[in-house]
Amino acid sequence: MSTYVDALGNQILLACGVAAGPLFTATYLLVGFKRRDYKSLRHPVSSLALGPAGWAQTVNFISAGLLSLALSVGLWRVGPSRWGALLIGIWAVGLLGAGIFRTDPVRGYPPGTPDQLQHHTRAGALHDLFSLVAFLELAVACFVFALPDSLGWALYSIAGGVLFAATTVPAGAAFDQNQHLANPGGLIQRTAITIGWTWLTLLAARTLHT
Repeated sequence: MSTYVDALGNQILLACGVAAGPLFTATYLLVGFKRRDYKSLRHPVSSLALGPAGWAQTVNFISAGLLSLALSVGLWRVGPSRWGALLIGIWAVGLLGAGIFRTDPVRGYPPGTPDQLQHHTRAGALHDLFSLVAFLELAVACFVFALPDSLGWALYSIAGGVLFAATTVPAGAAFDQNQHLANPGGLIQRTAITIGWTWLTLLAARTLHT
């Protein structure tokens, strides 16, 4: 009986990881679609926590963080790498921090704010720090979970890690000082987010059905 309960608990934890990415993505797409002055190709996902109904994106960050934290526990218990599980746990903490601390206005959103801020608030700086740590840890996790494993999964994980890092860097530059990347910054970030969440969702589903 105890073995059955443990196995069921592990399945629930891993299932949380399967759900995290699709829920996070669906939520920010829906919230962004309803914002009249929000430009998804230009503005970061984090900016949805500002302005009307900003609580929805805050809840989205925290929910995704909690679901990812559950996944990290499941991976720790049954997954192929405890180091990888720890990295996913740090990713989860990063999401939670990004939800607790709201970003500063960026690229003219919300309307009436400058395109670039000269001084960041403490909350905005902490949001950026937690986000940076989260993205970094997820990129490293892609490589950690690549080995040892099947060749197909290993190649996919390595490619995912490279592409995730390669899109995260210009996305950060787009929201900072690089004017040439300003207009497509939101698109670049969404590409990175999609790559990262897709890999994490497939990792959770693959471990769940192993």
